[in-house]
Amino acid sequence: MRTTFIYMTVTGILALAGQLAGCAAGPDFHAPAPVATSTYTPAPQPAQTAGSVGAGGAAQHFVAADSPSAQWWQAFGSPLLDHLVQEALEDSPTVAQARLKLRQAQEDYRSESGALLWPQLDASLRASRQKPDPAAAGLGSLVAGRSFPPFTLYSGKVNVSYNFDLFGASRRTLEGLAAAVDYQRYELEAARLTLAGNVVTTALRRASLARQIALTESLLTDQASQLQITTERVRAGGVSQMELLSERAQVEATRASLPPLRAALAQADHSLAVYRGRPPAEPASAQADPGALDLDALSLPTDLPLTLPSKLAQQRPDIRASEALLHQASANVGVATANLYPQITLSGSTGPEGLSLSHMLNIWSASAAITQPIFHGGALRAHRRSAEAAYEAALAGYRQTVLGGLQQVADALRALQEDALELQARDAAQRSTHASAGIAAERYAAGGLSQLALLDAQGQELRTALDRTRAQAQRLTDTAALYQALGARP
Repeated sequence: MRTTFIYMTVTGILALAGQLAGCAAGPDFHAPAPVATSTYTPAPQPAQTAGSVGAGGAAQHFVAADSPSAQWWQAFGSPLLDHLVQEALEDSPTVAQARLKLRQAQEDYRSESGALLWPQLDASLRASRQKPDPAAAGLGSLVAGRSFPPFTLYSGKVNVSYNFDLFGASRRTLEGLAAAVDYQRYELEAARLTLAGNVVTTALRRASLARQIALTESLLTDQASQLQITTERVRAGGVSQMELLSERAQVEATRASLPPLRAALAQADHSLAVYRGRPPAEPASAQADPGALDLDALSLPTDLPLTLPSKLAQQRPDIRASEALLHQASANVGVATANLYPQITLSGSTGPEGLSLSHMLNIWSASAAITQPIFHGGALRAHRRSAEAAYEAALAGYRQTVLGGLQQVADALRALQEDALELQARDAAQRSTHASAGIAAERYAAGGLSQLALLDAQGQELRTALDRTRAQAQRLTDTAALYQALGARP
């Protein structure tokens, strides 16, 4: 009779649970709607930039595309740059850390799925030594004068338990863990994208700094020659002491600009070494020597991919990571909601038990328990409100991440427009000073111009070359920034 009652109870609970098995408490997650706008900038989006004649001055065209190229840095046409990026992606500790965090999240999911989805099965063996005490049991008067020797009780059991996921607490927990796996996967993609962007921009800056140092040293030599001539003219009484002091100040100002440039160059080398997983003191190999990167040898990508804003959320790993956090927060609301409802646990055990290993009886038991939270001081409902607030915060964070991504693309587009115009003007200025220095050289050779005037014309050319170098490097750097802003994942 008792066995029949247990069987009917368990069967009834299983039947009810089967009817509700498809239900899961809390909201079902839906990805936020894509961005409705079709452009990144308020003004009409440009189709191309201005162009100029010199190195890195070609006009750039914005071409509609579904997604940027994964190996976007190859558009700069430098095998050395390609090698630096590849080394960094393979050996960077930052990428290795992100990869291991992804593995950790995957194993956490596997661990919890095994614990929540499947019954728990445990085996135990036990031997205990016991001595009965009739007096403690109230039988002292009945067994007075009799002695009961100690005995050994042996038992071996197999225990089975299963928490029936009636309202979806386990399913929502696993949903949140799966979202955590997605988050770490997108964090890995973001780490690779950021690393590739850092290597490219640092290598470009290093090439620009090397060119600026060379031009500044030439300018310093030119100014030192002018200072020497002026000194001799002062001794001869041809010019005033004031002009000498003014030229000396220019020389020292130029000399003072070199240490910051050299420090920045060294820091760029140190950064490139660390990005590639190497100590800064380790010498670079011939295949990966940043010093061999020539600014003029780099190709300016002329066809730049431009995806729709609605596609940006599907491509940028930081936006996808933010969406995964939103999904996890939604699942946590479901867990907190399910904890308000009854919890059903099925358990059973079976195994032999006896006073000797040769004479043991098989004993089994089965039970079903249902627990309904009644009063927890408001903790459970407060926990659900906390989860709901966390979801709203994650939604606001997602929206901010999307807006930040749109802003970065808009900033890069605007910068490329202005970079092209600046380079156009800087190129025209350099060409003018170059032509002027050529005329000055011809006049000096014919004896119609002083050496001081020739040096001054050559100095002007070097100054405009410095300005053009900075503009050329900035245009390359902002091009890399556009690829990165569009979420070109390596």
